[in-house]
Amino acid sequence: MTQAEAITAFVALFVVIDPIGLAPLFIALTRGAAPRARFIIGARAVAVAAALLLLFGLAGEAVLDFLGISLPAFQIAGGILLFLTALDMLFDRRTKRREDQAHTLEEDPSIFPLAMPLIAGPGAIATVILLSGQAQGDPLYLAQVMGVAALVLGGVLLLFSLASPVERLLGPTGINVVTRLLGMLLAALSVQFVLNGILAIWPN
Repeated sequence: MTQAEAITAFVALFVVIDPIGLAPLFIALTRGAAPRARFIIGARAVAVAAALLLLFGLAGEAVLDFLGISLPAFQIAGGILLFLTALDMLFDRRTKRREDQAHTLEEDPSIFPLAMPLIAGPGAIATVILLSGQAQGDPLYLAQVMGVAALVLGGVLLLFSLASPVERLLGPTGINVVTRLLGMLLAALSVQFVLNGILAIWPN
């Protein structure tokens, strides 16, 4: 992989995963969590996302083909799941559930929706499959693609680690406003995922 190819791969994955855009979503999804618990959630989400991207990077389209799943179908499913999360954020259902579960297991968003579909979403998986396909069996090239993905995921974890100071700066009211706003943006993003999947199936 040349330097230009590495930069292109980094930019593509950075734009698709969008670590900067994920940071406020992480704050909203882990609102009220202690700093240590928040770091564990973030680290687990990044680790699971890394494993998923590695799996699809190594196996490529063979995994989806084996399961009989197309990328458009994957996009549609991810969009629907993301829309359900957006509804929870818009109507503050997460806070109510946390109050009801105060003496039970704490809700953990690390796997869903953080690791998937927010970090390792359909776009990120499709990008990794595309970049890995350019390796044409070259293990060094494939390792470089995974290294670029690891750099982007490292940026995600770094921004996640700054969530607690940002939450203290915004305060409860600010977080509440941001949560509602991001819920609306998430709803729009989820609809876009579904539309992209539908247009890929029926382009006309």
